[in-house]
Amino acid sequence: MSGLRELAASFVVRGPSGVAVRDRLRVSDADAAVLGEVGAFLGSLASGDLAARVRQGLGHDASSWAVRKRELTGRSSSRWAGSITKATHDQWALARRGQGAHVVSLRAGIAAIEARLARPLGAKSNKREGVPRGYGSRAEWHAKSRRLHALKTRLAAVEADRAAGRVHVVRGGKRLANTRHHLDQARLDVPGWRARWDAARMFLAADGETGRRFGNETIRITDTGQIAVKLPAPLGHLANAPRGRYVLDATAAFPHRGAEWRDRISMNRAVAYRIHHDVDRGRWYVTASWQRASAPTLPLEATLTRGMVGVDMNDDHLAAWCLDVHGNPVGDPQRFFYDLSGNAAHRDAQIRHALTRLLHFAQRRGAAVIGIEDLDFTDGKSREKHGRNKRFRRLISRFPTAKLKARLVSMAAEQGMTIVAADPAYTSKWGAQHWQKPLRTPRRKPSRHDAASIAVGRRAQGYLIRRRTAPPPQHQSDTAGHRTAQARPEISGREGIHPPATDRLPRGPSPSGTRKRRPSTPNTVRGAPLTMSPGNRTHLKLSVQEL
Repeated sequence: MSGLRELAASFVVRGPSGVAVRDRLRVSDADAAVLGEVGAFLGSLASGDLAARVRQGLGHDASSWAVRKRELTGRSSSRWAGSITKATHDQWALARRGQGAHVVSLRAGIAAIEARLARPLGAKSNKREGVPRGYGSRAEWHAKSRRLHALKTRLAAVEADRAAGRVHVVRGGKRLANTRHHLDQARLDVPGWRARWDAARMFLAADGETGRRFGNETIRITDTGQIAVKLPAPLGHLANAPRGRYVLDATAAFPHRGAEWRDRISMNRAVAYRIHHDVDRGRWYVTASWQRASAPTLPLEATLTRGMVGVDMNDDHLAAWCLDVHGNPVGDPQRFFYDLSGNAAHRDAQIRHALTRLLHFAQRRGAAVIGIEDLDFTDGKSREKHGRNKRFRRLISRFPTAKLKARLVSMAAEQGMTIVAADPAYTSKWGAQHWQKPLRTPRRKPSRHDAASIAVGRRAQGYLIRRRTAPPPQHQSDTAGHRTAQARPEISGREGIHPPATDRLPRGPSPSGTRKRRPSTPNTVRGAPLTMSPGNRTHLKLSVQEL
């Protein structure tokens, strides 16, 4: 089929390799004051170390790392210096990856504008030949030519920074830094913004050490929930416990995964902690994280022995349909709605609630696998690709593809379920074409998204999306019988004609003794009737649930 892109093979998504849990700290005023002072002091050290790392650029090596760590050790401690330098390297590497992605985005935008500028005004596109459409008016053409020069200038600057190993990082966040100049729009005053800025730039994070007591010597949390923080040398006068430690009045319990956390600290295995302050809520939190061995990835064939739930991800809901081992839909479709408006916490809660209902549905149906689309909109958010369609650009920009997939994988791993990712190409179109109308009943009206979930599930199982293959080219009518694609290639007789039905009585003569005239039926182009004879009717293989 010309014009269709090559489909990628389905694969089993690897499970999570780390765990992070959070608990609220009900600190006293004295605890809040000490944590704020320690976090601000260590944050200033982290800012200076990040600036030194950025100045080194690509010339950074192990010796320069040792020099920076030695300087920080004299101003704090060896463990705090190790945590700060590691966080600095991670932040520099993240900025470097973001810089590379920005270069790719700029080059894609420049290529798209140049291709459209080369086309005549009002020229139509040709997707099969890969020819884009031209701009609609002379004014739009002129505006895009000016934007092309701006993008080229921006690309030259970014490429120069990347060649020199120079990155631009703002501790605390660039968005929050720019908010300082727009306090009225953000509905903040200067003290409110300053509190958020100081909280974002604090540093209270310590990596764990296997073999040490309770898995961390810098921020130690015992099995009873007692929290002790190792103070830097200049702040030793704030200690209320031996060996320069400050013990908080607040305790940590970690209700979620608390048993797993206690097992680790009881065996003195490494656990990393981070203490942070939420200014909006006026609360302090502690986050514990650790690594764990990911479960071995099973072969794709071994995961499909109990059926699957195909899922079509949309902007406002998840459409799911359960499929048996032969790829046939079982039962009715399910839709799990969520609302992506509001702040980030609201969106995150909505996604988590929808995924929880999806997992419960899969468990009720007895399926052990969930098939999802391997979506990636990184190359389709720019206005150079979608032009003035701001609504569609906004839709795909807020679509939580990465967060939804990451949360689904982590939540499914806890339920012992497997996630299989399939190529999303043409699933909505072909699903509606082959499955939406045949599955419609007076009480069930599947939508286009419901049919797409079947297409996703069948592709993840390794089946074709269409219900039947095409008849032989020499017999386009039903005289040769339809060939089914429901069974696997190794099943004998999958290409043959099914035997005629024997559970029907022969039609007898009319009660009046007169022969009734047979109603006329429309014919196809080749003269064959649209209705199929019982001997040539092809049935789908049904599962045990449907029987």
